[in-house]
Amino acid sequence: MPADIETCELPRSALLRKYVHEEAYTDCYVTEIATSASLAEYVEAFYTTAPFKLERFILRWVVSKPSSDSDARRLALAETDSFAAWRVEGRSADQLLLCDYRHSTRSWLMVAPSERNATGTRLYFGSAVVPIRTKSGAAHMGFLFKALLGFHKLYSRVLLGAASSRFQ
Repeated sequence: MPADIETCELPRSALLRKYVHEEAYTDCYVTEIATSASLAEYVEAFYTTAPFKLERFILRWVVSKPSSDSDARRLALAETDSFAAWRVEGRSADQLLLCDYRHSTRSWLMVAPSERNATGTRLYFGSAVVPIRTKSGAAHMGFLFKALLGFHKLYSRVLLGAASSRFQ
């Protein structure tokens, strides 16, 4: 995994940004690659890495949401709006925002020109976890979220690192 994966603020144009205003947990990770990569190339690389294939395997058996590398490619090429446990919530030329089937989490991918290399690309990956609302309307993240947050942060770095290594 590249050592240059960093946490950062969501870019102003990030489709995930609306969840910051809804009191959701949001995060954003970024790394740079030396080559040019389109959003479609990044999405396909991300969802076909070994770590994500393990997640796809778990989703297939635990929640009956199967997917294949071919399905990931179709998602990347905007030929479908669903993939495994997710549906497309937003898409633009440089971003993809997915919502899980329970509407509790979001996954976001974005590409941008490198800030260090004229031919490179910045790869962003972020997530949102929508809070549970109490009867009074207050936002509450819940025990499971708090228990798994450390794993989520590590896993996010692993996923981004695996995807970026596809472009080496």
